[in-house]
Amino acid sequence: MTEQEIFQLCDRVRETSFALHCFLKHGLKEKIYENGLAHRLTKQGYAVTQQGQLQVFDEDDFLLGNLEMDLVVENELIIELKAVKNLTNEHVAQLLGYLRATRKEHGLLINFGNPKLQIKKYVLSKDL
Repeated sequence: MTEQEIFQLCDRVRETSFALHCFLKHGLKEKIYENGLAHRLTKQGYAVTQQGQLQVFDEDDFLLGNLEMDLVVENELIIELKAVKNLTNEHVAQLLGYLRATRKEHGLLINFGNPKLQIKKYVLSKDL
């Protein structure tokens, strides 16, 4: 996926998340937002893996195990969802850890638990 395509995908996820948040508001369990976002993105034609297993490798390519991501879109974008009052450094560290472990570059951290939808995009260079 080109850089322009990934940015377009991120914009579409942001728009879809905002529409879902406007409809459901805040205060529900994380799984409800996860299901809603997966459903809406799938309806738009995106390949969405929900609670999918991604392999984690050591630096010598030895398989260490699997991680379960909330959502992976088009096998390129990891989405970590939260339904908390405010995002914390631990939430950021979790997403960055997923990106490093799976060698993916792009991730979104989305919090539906605040009255104002919170979305943060992270890019982790493959060189790190």
